[in-house]
Amino acid sequence: MSKNTKYILLSLPSSVAPSHHRDDALDAISATVSVSADTTVTSFPIPEFKIGTLDALVQQADELAKLEAACQGVVGKVGDALKNVLEGDEAQVEKMKTVNDKPVDQYLRSFSWNKVKYRADKPLAELIDLLQKEAASIDNDIRSKYSQYNQVKTTLATLQRKQTGNLSTKSLTSIVDPAVLVQDSEYIETHLVAVPSQQVKEFLKTYETVSPMVVPRSATFVASDDEFTLYAVTTFKKHSLEFVHKCREHKWVPREYKYVEGGREEEQREVERVDGDAKRLWGETLRLGRTGWSEAVMVWIHVLVLRVFVETVLRYGLPLDFVCALVRTNPKQAAKAKRALDEKYSYLAGNAFGRDKKGRVKKDEPSDLHVAGEAGAEYTPYVYYEFQFE
Repeated sequence: MSKNTKYILLSLPSSVAPSHHRDDALDAISATVSVSADTTVTSFPIPEFKIGTLDALVQQADELAKLEAACQGVVGKVGDALKNVLEGDEAQVEKMKTVNDKPVDQYLRSFSWNKVKYRADKPLAELIDLLQKEAASIDNDIRSKYSQYNQVKTTLATLQRKQTGNLSTKSLTSIVDPAVLVQDSEYIETHLVAVPSQQVKEFLKTYETVSPMVVPRSATFVASDDEFTLYAVTTFKKHSLEFVHKCREHKWVPREYKYVEGGREEEQREVERVDGDAKRLWGETLRLGRTGWSEAVMVWIHVLVLRVFVETVLRYGLPLDFVCALVRTNPKQAAKAKRALDEKYSYLAGNAFGRDKKGRVKKDEPSDLHVAGEAGAEYTPYVYYEFQFE
């Protein structure tokens, strides 16, 4: 599936062919839009649905326009989730983007309305409601699972940073020997301070005087890395807050730490547990993303089919006698195909389209002409929808 592929779904009355036969009408459409070898045209079957009142159809056209935009958004969001889970690997993402395990192009070319899930004898309002609920369900499911995955991934990254960062941020559980700590004293306590390497001399010279009641010569070396040296310093508890505050003023980093027996093993188990959760949720999110994309595309296309049907009834009236075609092309050729269609079938719009002295199509009042159910869209004299997959 190429991102440069554009699809056009259109319907025209069978009367565009002299014989009024659907096959001949499809041939006429093919001859009109086949502006290059990259453009192919196939028949696209649309069932006949239960038609209500004209007022209901106009309202349903608006509802379907909004629902189709929502469905397109769901497909995009599921695609983005797949891309993020697969860390931008476009080849793998494209492998995941299938519809019922078929390439999307094959699904569209062999499309048939799902009569089991969406019975055509049901009222249009019921079908629209069912499709809306399905789209919302897919959206909620993928959003929920993707959120779980991201939360666990963030937690794991935080734990891993604690394992691999420098002494100002990393976990001290496996570094600090409990023998350097004063524990269970009523009056004094030990502070761990990560001192930038270039400030070690200044720290050793001044730490005893930065606040009252620092135990003299209590600074004990604990560990060092390329950026920091960790010291344990003992102060009287009544002045601990002031000592910590002064450390920060000097750009020394006080580290909160409380020795817990077995803490080193527990920390390792926590990393392993969260890592396992992350791997499990990665797989679940990927599987849900793949099925979600497939289901979201199917819902989207079924909504598009309803749009075409409703718009066809509103434009061409009853009895229904129309042909629907799927055009596969690219953005550049799509514009040429559109111009060719406008040129040939402008007469379907009645007075909406006129012609200039050279016979070219012109629109009398384009600002006042809109596709039903799609405010602001350019009016076409036939039913026409473009879509593509990002």
